[in-house]
Amino acid sequence: MTQSPALPLPPPKERRRLREAASLTRAQLASRVGVTSETVRGWETGRATPRGRKGEKYARLLNSLGPEREVTEPHTSVATSDRGRASAPGRSARSRPPARDRDRPRLAERGRAPAPDRGRTTARVTLADRNRAPDRTKPHRPDDATSALDPEQAFDALYAFCAPALVRQTYLLTGRRELARESVERAFQTAWQRWPEVARDRDPAGWVRAVSYECALSPWHRLRPRYRHPEPPPPDAFDRALMDTLLRLPPSYRRTLLLYDGVGLGLPETAAETEASTRGAVNRLAHAREAVAERLPELADPEVLHWRLVELASTERLRAAKPLVVRQAGERRARLWTRAAIAFTALLIGTTVLTVRTAPTRYEPPVPPGATVQGVPPPVAPGPLSESERDLRSKLRKEQQKGPDRLMPQPR
Repeated sequence: MTQSPALPLPPPKERRRLREAASLTRAQLASRVGVTSETVRGWETGRATPRGRKGEKYARLLNSLGPEREVTEPHTSVATSDRGRASAPGRSARSRPPARDRDRPRLAERGRAPAPDRGRTTARVTLADRNRAPDRTKPHRPDDATSALDPEQAFDALYAFCAPALVRQTYLLTGRRELARESVERAFQTAWQRWPEVARDRDPAGWVRAVSYECALSPWHRLRPRYRHPEPPPPDAFDRALMDTLLRLPPSYRRTLLLYDGVGLGLPETAAETEASTRGAVNRLAHAREAVAERLPELADPEVLHWRLVELASTERLRAAKPLVVRQAGERRARLWTRAAIAFTALLIGTTVLTVRTAPTRYEPPVPPGATVQGVPPPVAPGPLSESERDLRSKLRKEQQKGPDRLMPQPR
């Protein structure tokens, strides 16, 4: 009979935060406790409860990490916490044995930052730690850190934290490099215009990611001349086959596969971001994996598929613009649309005033249609001229040119 651990366990989100604050991966923590990384994932998401000796060991380990880390080394920077993570393996998927650790580096962890969707509290703390050194005299508080940033600094920190990974993810979603950069920049411009709402959101990185995905998958891009022709495919043959397989999937299936197997979200988070039920997200994921495995049998293992997605996104040199450039472009776009709205409103007001001034002020009955009048004799046509009338006409014609100005009648 299993029993709950004697030591009190923190909430699931706090367990995850303590592990990430200690720069430990799920695999490292699982090896210390003696369980699998999937078990640790269930403990951190709240789907399972630690019990028995393993639960007691897990509780003692968290208890040893919590106070010591928070007092002496509170939430190190993102770059420092990322150094202890496992690096991606080589290019060959056939020569690499599939790892059984689900806590591998995701697409969002490539480069220098952990995944922005690792935890909502962790994401907000990380944004503050990237711009300010933590206070080592007292435990770190996320509210104190985020309140010390002005809007520009907070936006720049969020952009530097998420933009490089989002460009790579959007490239896998669309297969177009320029569209990926444009979608991410448009999403951050929208975030800057609605910054009070984004800053108060529990997951600002997820907010921006959802907007960038929606912009990238918009069907209106088909009408743009620059996106009517496909871009050059990746140079590697296997990468070309994988990209072609991804683009053949329906957009909803492709997005679900990227979020779960690429970014590393859980099924509830993936279903919420794709606006589907958990059962629907499971079906989409299963069908997407079947389609990929049918064309590329080497990627039947989800672990190998994840690494191939990471490598495919890393082969392209996708660079995001500077945060200052994105903010200024967003402000210019907002000013342009504001001026256009003001001009349209002024034109509408002027047209209304002109219509009011020129419109009739009284009722004017319409002209009735014509009707036949009876009893009116028809007009008589003139008959032929007599001999005297013709002489008179010829005389008038001659006298009109050479005769006097006034003709006097002569008696006969």
